[in-house]
Amino acid sequence: MVRIRVLVVDDHRIFAESLAAALAAEPDVEVAAAGSGPAALRCLERAAAEGRRFDVMLVDADLGASAAVPPPRTAPVARAVPETGTTAVVDGISLVTGVRSLQPVLRSVVLAQKDDARRAAQALQAGASGWVAKDCSLQRLLAVIRGVLRDETHLAPALLTGVLREMTAARKHRTESERLVESLTPREQEVLRCMVAGLGRKAVAERLFLSPHTVRTHMQNVLGKLGVHSTLAAVALARRAGVGPADLDPGPALAGDVVERGGQLA
Repeated sequence: MVRIRVLVVDDHRIFAESLAAALAAEPDVEVAAAGSGPAALRCLERAAAEGRRFDVMLVDADLGASAAVPPPRTAPVARAVPETGTTAVVDGISLVTGVRSLQPVLRSVVLAQKDDARRAAQALQAGASGWVAKDCSLQRLLAVIRGVLRDETHLAPALLTGVLREMTAARKHRTESERLVESLTPREQEVLRCMVAGLGRKAVAERLFLSPHTVRTHMQNVLGKLGVHSTLAAVALARRAGVGPADLDPGPALAGDVVERGGQLA
């Protein structure tokens, strides 16, 4: 019998353990549970090292919501998750994003307390194969688990229209952002990538061998062409357009650099 290995990730211990026990009662399902993002990453890494990778990860959409930093209202940043697993994952969608880059074959299903088209769209864009209500039946959940292993995507019919609308809007914003970034000169795009990397004006000047005055001019041109008024807004737009950070080592000179003060370039 081919066994399905499932990892339940939820910081509500009673729910995680109860769900794991219910799933484990199935003859073809093997289950483990983790109570946080870092714990889940350690579990995934240990299983991979032992040659016993998990097939499906069930993750709470609000993982870590009780922590000091609440889940963001905007689309979660697709931050890289270190291989060491020592990262502060904010919520379940962020965990899906990170795990996807580490174990692309692993199927992720997000478990949610309520229907939310915006967050469901974010989950699918992050790489999840499904968005399922926590109060669904065990048989429904088992059907989803087996379905995603057949490359199916599972979503409540009531969410479909809203999710499609959200994903269409996201594509529209990305296309517009890409058009604006393409309007920049090669040097301005290079400066923008440094801004995405979090470098301040002096640090950018050192790394591009330019004067601080020239870098300031480039940054002002970038903001003007992108139609934004702060470096934070420029970075957010750049990320929507798929612009990654400059492949530069910030080095010790960055200590004390200020990227922005009150919305103005430092």
